[in-house]
Amino acid sequence: MRGRRDWGRVLNGHARPFRTDSAGSDTTVKVSGKAPSHEQFDTQLTPLPFYFWLVIATGTASGVLDGDLQPTWLAGLGLTAFAVLDVVAIHLHLRRQAQVPALVALVALAALTVAMNAGFGPDTDPLFALLSIACGLIVPWRYFLPPIVVGAVSGVAALMAWWQGGDVFTLWYGSLSAGIVVAILTRLMAVINELRDAREELARHAVVEERLRFSRDLHDLLGHTLSVIVVKAEGIRRVAPRDPGVAERFAGDIEEIGREALREVREAVTGYRESGVAAELDKSFETLRDAGIECVIRQSGTALPADADTLLGWVIREGVTNVIRHSGAGRCEIDVRNDDHELSVEIRDDGRGAPDGEEPSGNGLRGLRERLAATDGIVQASSRRGGGFRLRATLPAHRPVKEKA
Repeated sequence: MRGRRDWGRVLNGHARPFRTDSAGSDTTVKVSGKAPSHEQFDTQLTPLPFYFWLVIATGTASGVLDGDLQPTWLAGLGLTAFAVLDVVAIHLHLRRQAQVPALVALVALAALTVAMNAGFGPDTDPLFALLSIACGLIVPWRYFLPPIVVGAVSGVAALMAWWQGGDVFTLWYGSLSAGIVVAILTRLMAVINELRDAREELARHAVVEERLRFSRDLHDLLGHTLSVIVVKAEGIRRVAPRDPGVAERFAGDIEEIGREALREVREAVTGYRESGVAAELDKSFETLRDAGIECVIRQSGTALPADADTLLGWVIREGVTNVIRHSGAGRCEIDVRNDDHELSVEIRDDGRGAPDGEEPSGNGLRGLRERLAATDGIVQASSRRGGGFRLRATLPAHRPVKEKA
């Protein structure tokens, strides 16, 4: 009799967030035929704190209102244009991820700062600190550019102060320190985000590798068990005519081996069948690509809770199966989101959709609705305007998600 092997549940991991879609959330994007691409943005930085630093220019604004800067209308117009350019440049960088337009606005801001200082004197010195902050935030970290640009800005500020007989060191140090601190903070946030993405990506691959290992072990288990059963069955066939007692003992062995193997397989398959979002996305990507369907996958938000990960994995499996079998589509998009309000999966294709006037149905969709209904989840299935089909499943994020036994 073979030795007993201890089979347990396979660890179910969490899906990656992952960073992106670029509007301030974490996302991973896959397009069939290409390797996954990861776009990194400073999702932890928001524009509002940088807008707040415009209070540095209150001294200049006071000079305009008091009539100290002449002509007053021109000084007021210049200061207003400075504030608008500063806000626009920061907004373009942090909210729109429009790097080139942000840099164009930054260059215009720098030119306006020098012109204001040359025309209106030391009262506009605080504008150099604001310009330095904007440079530290917006200038990309290539070839150590932010410290170089901030250093150049502070150097120009010091040169202008020397030319106007002002406090050279104070203006130079204030501009330099403001920009360098922001540049370092920005770089630190980017590095933290990259490390988090790398860690989550490694965790996701570890889960996939564990499942691959499990499938190989399951094959080994069944191969060994079936081989033993075949040997015992052959023994029964040989000895049954002349020794029924031995044949009966062999039959009992087969029964015992079969029951034990069934128990072990059930234990092992329980964990394997609860395939999460990460594994289902990988399998869906490969399957759709092999079927000649372009696949785009987007993930955003934090890691899914374990039970939600399993449920939404079932949704992805069923939705992609329907796309391949029934849609005749050339493109399929899968969005996975986890925000403060809900967890969701949406699958869209550009195929033929459901027949007009018919409610999408089937055992698969009915099963999904039953699974998600147990956790206050919702499944919506409908044809899309212009052609195609849309399957959307949502789970509440404000309560634990638990699948029915």
